[in-house]
Amino acid sequence: MAGKRAHVVVVGGGISGLAAAWHLGRSAGERVDVTVLESSPRIGGKLLASEVAGVTVDAGAESMLARRPEGKDLAKAAGLGDDLMDPGTTRAAVHTRGALRPMPRSQVMGVPADLTELARSGIVSPGGLARVPLDQILPATLVRTDVSVAAYVRARMGGEVLDRLVEPLLGGVYAGRADMLSLEATMPRVAEAARSERSLLSAARQIAAEAPRDAGPVFTSLRKGIGSLPEAVAKASGANIRTGVTVRELRRTPGGWRLVTGPVPRPEIVDADAVIVALPGPAASRLLRAEVPKAAGELARIDYASMAIVTLAYPLHAFRSLPDQSGYLVPPVEGRPVKAVTFSSVKWPHLTRELVIVRCSIGRIGEEQVLQRDDAELVSLATAEMGGVMGARGLPVDTRVSRWGGALPQYNVGHLDRVARIRAAVAVEPGLAVCGAAYDGLGIPACVSTGRTAAARILDHLSPDGEWDHD
Repeated sequence: MAGKRAHVVVVGGGISGLAAAWHLGRSAGERVDVTVLESSPRIGGKLLASEVAGVTVDAGAESMLARRPEGKDLAKAAGLGDDLMDPGTTRAAVHTRGALRPMPRSQVMGVPADLTELARSGIVSPGGLARVPLDQILPATLVRTDVSVAAYVRARMGGEVLDRLVEPLLGGVYAGRADMLSLEATMPRVAEAARSERSLLSAARQIAAEAPRDAGPVFTSLRKGIGSLPEAVAKASGANIRTGVTVRELRRTPGGWRLVTGPVPRPEIVDADAVIVALPGPAASRLLRAEVPKAAGELARIDYASMAIVTLAYPLHAFRSLPDQSGYLVPPVEGRPVKAVTFSSVKWPHLTRELVIVRCSIGRIGEEQVLQRDDAELVSLATAEMGGVMGARGLPVDTRVSRWGGALPQYNVGHLDRVARIRAAVAVEPGLAVCGAAYDGLGIPACVSTGRTAAARILDHLSPDGEWDHD
C-alpha cells in the first residue's frame, strides 16, 4: 500500500465495529481512511442510554466485565477512564420456591461449589440438595464431544440445580435455554473439566478456588451509562461515521471490494481496499452470500433471541425498605414472564438517591409471544412483579420499554465448530474480516476483542511486512 492511503470500510456501528475502527486508526494512523457504515439512525447497537424520570439509565447492556481488560482499556483510550464506576453491591438472589433466596457466592455459572452455601440458600429443595453429592460417587460422565449444558449438569447434579440455578443464570446472559446451549461455548472451564474429571462438584470447587480474591469488582459501568461508550469510541477512532446507510451488496473487485448501498433505484457505490463485517449473523449472512457462501451458510444457522427491558422509576416511599441486592433472577420453572430484575439505583449508587430505578428483563428464546404485547402490557407485567415480590406500593413515576428484537446470539451445541468454519471460509478472502457478538462472547470485552482481531487481520493484509504496530 506504499504511496496511497488504504480505505477500510467497517459495516456495522455496534461496539465491535467501532472497536475495530479504533484499532485501525490507532495502529495505522493517517495511512488508512476508515469508514463505518451503520444502517440504523444511530451507532452503538445494543449500547444505549436515555432518561427515565430525568435520570440517565442504560436501555441495553448496563455493565461490562471489569476483570477482562479489553472493555475498560477501550473506555480509557476513548477518554472515559475517569467515568468508570464500581457497583455498590453485586449480591444477587434467585426468586424461587416462593421467596427471594441469596445466590451462593461459591458457584460457577450456577454450578455449586459449596454444599453448605447451597443448603443455606434454600434455592433447591431438601431432595434436590441430597441429589448433588451423588455426583461424587456416580460413574464418570466424560464428555468427548460438545453437549448441551443441561445434559451434563443434569447427569451430574440432578434437575433442581439445573432448573433453579444454572438455567436462570444462562437465561440472564443469553436469554437462552440450557438444553440447547453449548457446554463448550458457554461454560468452557466446566467443559474442560468434563473431559477428564469424574466429579462436577470437585471441578467447580477447584475453579472457584482459582478465582482471584482481591481483583476488585467483577463488573464496571460508566457515569453516564455504558451507552455513552459508543460515541466516545467513534470520536476517538477518527473514522468517518455514516448512519442510515444500509449495505445491500458486497463484491470482490480486482483491487479490493465494492459495496453497494442506498435504495435500489439510486444505488451508491463505495470502493474499499478491505472490509470488516461487524453485523449480526443473519445480516452478515446476507452480505457474504455472494462471495463467501460457506461462511454465509454457517452464519444463517445461528439463532437469535429477542427480549425487552422495562425500566421503572419508583419514589422511595414505594418500598418499605430499599432492596439490599443488586437484583434477582427468576428460573423458567417459575412460569413468570420476568426473567431477571436489576435494582439499578442500588447496584449503581451514582445514578440517583431520590428514586428507586428498576430494570425488568422479559423474554427468552422461544417466548416471543410475550413480546408481542404492547408497551403498556409489558409495563403492567413488570409492575406486577415488583408488587408481588418486593411489595412495591403504587405506580412508578416514569417507565420506559426498550425492545431488542433478535439481539442475543444463541451459542447452541456445536457453536465453536461453526465459528471455526466461518473464520476458515473468511480467511481465504484477502482483505476481509468479521467480528461481533456472534463469535467469542456476548459481553463488551469479548466484542471489543473480536474487533481488535479483525483490525489486526486487515492490517496484516494491507501491510504484510509488519510495518504497522498492531496487536
